[in-house]
Amino acid sequence: MTTERYNARDAEPRWQKIWADQAIFETRNEDPRPRYYVLEMFPYPSGRIHMGHVRNYTMGDVVARYRRAKGFNVLHPMGWDAFGMPAENAAMQNKTHPAKWTYANIDTMRGQLKSMGLSLDWSREIATCDPSYYRHQQAMFLDFLAAGLVERKVSKVNWDPVDHTVLANEQVIDGRGWRSGALVEQRELTQWFFKITDYSQDLLSALDTLDRWPEKVRLMQKNWIGRSEGLQVRFELDAATAPQGENELLIYTTRPDTLFGAKFMAIAADHPLAKAAAANDPDLAAFIEEVRRTGTSAAVIETAEKKGFDTGIRAVHPFDPDWKLPVYVANFVLMDYGTGAIFGCPAHDQRDLDFVNAYGLGNTPVVCPPDQDPASFVITDTAYDGEGRMINSRFLDGMTIEQAKEEVARRLEGRTRGNAPVAERKVNFRLRDWGISRQRYWGCPIPVIHCEVCGVVPVPKKDLPVRLPDDVTFDRPGNPLDHHPTWRHVDCPQCGKPARRETDTMDTFVDSSWYFARFTDPWIETAPTVRKEADAWLPVDQYIGGIEHAILHLLYSRFFVRAMKKTGHVGLDEPFKGLFTQGMVVHETYRAGNGEWVVPADVRIEGDGAERRAFNNRTGEPVEIGSIEKMSKSKKNVVDPDDIIADYGADTARWFMLSDSPPERDVIWTEDGVQGAGRFVQRIWRIVNEIAAHAAAAAGPAASEDDVLAVRKAAHRALAAVEGDIERLGFNRCVAHIYTLVNSLGRALDGCKSGEAVPANLAAALKEAGVMLVQLIAPMMPHLAEECWSVLGCQGLVAQAPWPVADPALLEDDTVTLPVQFNGKKRADLTVPKTASPKEVEAATLANETVQRVLEGRAPKKIIVVPGRIVNVVV
Repeated sequence: MTTERYNARDAEPRWQKIWADQAIFETRNEDPRPRYYVLEMFPYPSGRIHMGHVRNYTMGDVVARYRRAKGFNVLHPMGWDAFGMPAENAAMQNKTHPAKWTYANIDTMRGQLKSMGLSLDWSREIATCDPSYYRHQQAMFLDFLAAGLVERKVSKVNWDPVDHTVLANEQVIDGRGWRSGALVEQRELTQWFFKITDYSQDLLSALDTLDRWPEKVRLMQKNWIGRSEGLQVRFELDAATAPQGENELLIYTTRPDTLFGAKFMAIAADHPLAKAAAANDPDLAAFIEEVRRTGTSAAVIETAEKKGFDTGIRAVHPFDPDWKLPVYVANFVLMDYGTGAIFGCPAHDQRDLDFVNAYGLGNTPVVCPPDQDPASFVITDTAYDGEGRMINSRFLDGMTIEQAKEEVARRLEGRTRGNAPVAERKVNFRLRDWGISRQRYWGCPIPVIHCEVCGVVPVPKKDLPVRLPDDVTFDRPGNPLDHHPTWRHVDCPQCGKPARRETDTMDTFVDSSWYFARFTDPWIETAPTVRKEADAWLPVDQYIGGIEHAILHLLYSRFFVRAMKKTGHVGLDEPFKGLFTQGMVVHETYRAGNGEWVVPADVRIEGDGAERRAFNNRTGEPVEIGSIEKMSKSKKNVVDPDDIIADYGADTARWFMLSDSPPERDVIWTEDGVQGAGRFVQRIWRIVNEIAAHAAAAAGPAASEDDVLAVRKAAHRALAAVEGDIERLGFNRCVAHIYTLVNSLGRALDGCKSGEAVPANLAAALKEAGVMLVQLIAPMMPHLAEECWSVLGCQGLVAQAPWPVADPALLEDDTVTLPVQFNGKKRADLTVPKTASPKEVEAATLANETVQRVLEGRAPKKIIVVPGRIVNVVV
């Protein structure tokens, strides 16, 4: 029996080399076994991996290793989302080339990921900045263009006048460019768009088929697509106040029932009527210019002070020719939603109420809540948007909201002005076409040529890829491709006359919208995909990534697959069958007396509870313990995975990431937690070595069948429980089951008399349980599992061993269900083995989903276990 400690530094690189030398994780498309595709969102090569990467890729690796053991041909690839602005920033700051910076980071991060022991097929590795990847992206752009899914049109953008570039909404901070600090301007530029709106209804309807997606993600996408049913109404303009040639204002509303509560009309700053009115009004023109300096994001619009300018134009109420409504240019109305014009009913819309309260326009309630007296119901600072009956609405009074909507639509649809109806029913979507133009160098070039004679000319596919030039400089503001002396100059492929290349590059979301399809056969040079292989592997069976990508990346990928289907590259509609969004890794923050953040590695913690204090290891000075937040470089509360792997080993880091909390929730990284995981690694090592020693020296009279059965039941029940929870991605529950099994084996080994040979039948049961234990930990702690597999004398690699099968006869119920009370009130039921110790019951209680939900991240003051009867949690 060995007394040596498990040496992760020796074992982990050794097993990684064996796996690599035997290429056991490389996937063959011709393999006849059923296929399973597991994929984690690929990383941006920023320089080093972080603990969020460790958690994300460990979860995916557990699924991949488990599915291989279950007999599947598993595809588990890795690549790099390698284009983007950070590389250009690094090029400017470090006076290097973006490609050099990017590929150096890829080399570093690849080495770090390999040190984690991930079962990845590195033979399929791709980088989106490689011409061998983006040539196919360019080819698909041309296919989409030919299929009518791409258009070039004028669009309003955020323009940085110093950096000479378009900024995303997120890059506009307090009206200024995030890098230059210059006041951002609203400009109209000709941009390239993917026509995602062609699929608005399809993208919305198909969400109901994605039953293995989190409901919150589907809801976020539904809200982003934003389908609404309403009425498009033509308001007549008062001829005495309207600019020449303007006679009506078209609005879209989802609340036509509130027309009798209207107090004003509002139009976007770039509405044609606003431009016409500003032509002879310098003050209005100045206001419009002020509005143009704000961001275009919904967040900016919602949080900005509601401002407006009375144009002097008056609109005629559609049900009363004597009722004239003032027309304002407002900073909260966007031209690209609806018609760029609204009518304001302040009593029942908070934004409109804030506006009229600022401009003294008043409000008239037209919907009365069921519990209010219509005669006394008033609105002051809070709009009412609930159900009720119509009031102050003439012929609508007494109707429900839905009845009133229908009546307004019926009456206005039956009226005409000129040769058109005054109103018509419309379905509207919040979703807008996807603008992919970016004025930067480090991105996929858009493969078109602009010719004075022929117009926009696609680059012939035989000339792809359109490569980025290597000899660029970043010493001037704007897009380096515009400054390059030769790259943009080219002959027209049609007429042969001098022309120019498109210098905009594609949004990096394009790169990540189809990489999962390229992985299915990344060696094909003549097309983006091999249709047969793409259709066989896709959709991805299990996709794993952060909730921050719930809308754009996932929505764009869903559109892209539909576009690829239309152009013949795939035969499916949805890219991801199962989606899991994991929580973040968070850590305490630490701050020195001078206000500077301190990294956890430099902090020493002393004491517990209220006596807990922190000190700077370098200076000995006290350090303030701050809030627990997402790990970030700005607050320095980061833990380097390399340090953890060097000190404890990759398996310890993997185990802690899986064990501390449910995978969809944030995990709090603590030194105590990772030390505990390290101790458990050593405990498994000791138990397996003890089992191996007993198996080798088994002799003597047979042990009681009860002792043998207890060991076998513990193993087979743990197997069934872990299998079920891996299927449900309940990794923390898997960990709890394995803890229970290890405790059971520990008790059985403790019962073996020192110095005496273990009976053969008990030794056999212990070895069977030990082998099962190793197979259960193999997806989570693969290096330790291989080492233990070898100690137990098993043949081959555990990474290639089939998943064990639980004996149904050993799964018969031998458990007890205990009520769990919180401060005396029952909140959950807990099923545990009848033989579970109070400590094991306590551990199972903390792992219970309902208990965790009630605790909401808090630690209980005490857990009182009355064996066989009840668990009382004191909070």
